[in-house]
Amino acid sequence: MLEAFLVSTGIVALAEIGDKTQLLSFVLAARFRRPWPIVWGILVATLVNHALAGAAGTWVVHLLGPDALRWVLGLSFIAMAAWMLKPDEIDDDDAKAPANLGVFGTTLVAFFLAEMGDKTQIATVALAAKYGAWAAVVIGTTLGMMLANVPAVLLGDRITKWVPVRVVHAVAAGIFAVLGVVVLLGGTDGLLRAA
Repeated sequence: MLEAFLVSTGIVALAEIGDKTQLLSFVLAARFRRPWPIVWGILVATLVNHALAGAAGTWVVHLLGPDALRWVLGLSFIAMAAWMLKPDEIDDDDAKAPANLGVFGTTLVAFFLAEMGDKTQIATVALAAKYGAWAAVVIGTTLGMMLANVPAVLLGDRITKWVPVRVVHAVAAGIFAVLGVVVLLGGTDGLLRAA
């Protein structure tokens, strides 16, 4: 459980640097200039989104047999490694939500929708499937999202001047690649016992 929590936190915190949802955090912070409702909106949207993603990952474990699961997870982690090397962009539509929702509501809706099919959501599905520890993965990935996005909201785009995004993405890609290879080589003893 501790390993699932720590890996989930670290990998999502790294994966979120320069990600579309972090870019959305910058946009929302510049648009509203009210950081705390934005932070709370990000937290709630992430908890709901990642709880659903973690449930999907846990479900996949029971759907696939151990051999198929090993290949799906291993190749998914390797695909995530390649995806990490592609820079994200944000569409104008990503930051839009009905104006009558206020800062919290706009952030909640915009962030939840932007996270759908995003790298960190897919990573949450894969991590939940790998570790079979729904709560540890969801708490870890949510903490990772907050570690990357709270400074983005509070400091704005100044943070991008301090953080070498390409290096962070390369490190995250390396971690995903290692996870993929370990899984493909059979480093999933706990997973195979759970399945």
